[in-house]
Amino acid sequence: HGVLRIKLTMDGEYITRAEPVPGYIHRMHEKMGENRPWAQFLPNTGRIDYLSAMTYTHAFVGAVERGLGLEVPPRAEYLRVITSELNRISSHLVWFGAFLLDLGGFTPLLYAFDDREKILDLLEGITGSRLTYCYYRFGGLYNDVDDAFLQGTREFAAYMRPRLKLYRDLVTDNIILRKRLEGIGRLSPEICRKYGATGPVIRGSGIAYDVRRMEPYSVYSEFDFDIPVFPEGDCMARYRVRMEEIVQSLRIIEQALDKLPEGLFRAKTVPRVVKLPPGDTCYAVEAARGRFLVRVVSDQKEIPYRVRLRTPSFSNLSLFEEASQG
Repeated sequence: HGVLRIKLTMDGEYITRAEPVPGYIHRMHEKMGENRPWAQFLPNTGRIDYLSAMTYTHAFVGAVERGLGLEVPPRAEYLRVITSELNRISSHLVWFGAFLLDLGGFTPLLYAFDDREKILDLLEGITGSRLTYCYYRFGGLYNDVDDAFLQGTREFAAYMRPRLKLYRDLVTDNIILRKRLEGIGRLSPEICRKYGATGPVIRGSGIAYDVRRMEPYSVYSEFDFDIPVFPEGDCMARYRVRMEEIVQSLRIIEQALDKLPEGLFRAKTVPRVVKLPPGDTCYAVEAARGRFLVRVVSDQKEIPYRVRLRTPSFSNLSLFEEASQG
């Protein structure tokens, strides 16, 4: 897709060496974060991973709120969870459709994008955007949701469950797909740990690491959900992890809707000019592709001294060279 180059050395059809060459869409996000006020970096966060914009913004506002000691109203935290999980599902639907398209199947893409469109309509109604959301603010949200969003989200959750059965019948149980994925691209737990892989990559190798459980943030500790894990470590295992994650996201969304408290959607005490106390603050979230960490260093000025973005895809990609040999 124009974002990655891999230099291969081949022996017939077998790979003897593979060198990933990332950086083709490097956009200097960290440096941009270090030359503008804290709040002006918010639109950047939705573009670091434009399919998982909500969770990336969540990490940045979470780091700033932790540095300020700012308490976020419960209603805002619940709505962050709902919108982040909707965004996770839409991201996985893009993965599902594009993955099957790359394997030669066109029809699943049409189903996936049709379902994703319903999520985009819901999020557009409250954010004004369809992809690169900038909905979270320090201390809460840009605005509150309306009844149409809450009702539409419930209807989507009820609609999506039967669709997953359709996906299973059409794709997951298809013998052609299984022959293409089972036993292919095996990753051991050791290689995942060695390179710091996270997300569906490490859970597809049998390790139940999920930031929402291991480093609980926001109000995720209040919900009952499972961490999908498959021990096979092959492409099929990673496929199954993502499909099962859609089910778990629907569980979280429905629980959050049932428990959604009334009250403020943004804290009253947010300073107009943000200046974090001197120091070093980190905040990690479970994005669609794995653990995303924001580290900010402040020298008590209106502009951050240092912004560090630990994206999951860079670590996940790093193991490709070793894992693909042979």
